[in-house]
Amino acid sequence: MSNVNIPEQDGDLFEDGGDNNTTNDDTSKGSNTVKDPDEWTTGDEPMTGAQQSYLKTLSDEAGEPFDETLSKADASKRIDELQHKTGRGLDNKE
Repeated sequence: MSNVNIPEQDGDLFEDGGDNNTTNDDTSKGSNTVKDPDEWTTGDEPMTGAQQSYLKTLSDEAGEPFDETLSKADASKRIDELQHKTGRGLDNKE
């Protein structure tokens, strides 16, 4: 059995750094650790390798173009869009 690291299905997971203990208006999930990508302190940095890999997979599955120049915040938003389009990663959502 091999250990495969699969990214969480919520694009917000990929935020590196920042304060993960801030309160969020999204109380329906019962979490205060998810921040809006527009509020990330590192959101304007280039997307992470994990984001790039996952976004490429989602783009291919959705038949959508892949933009390798996205920032962390924009990549997170695009991941959310493509998850809804493909249905991938929505198993735990309402």
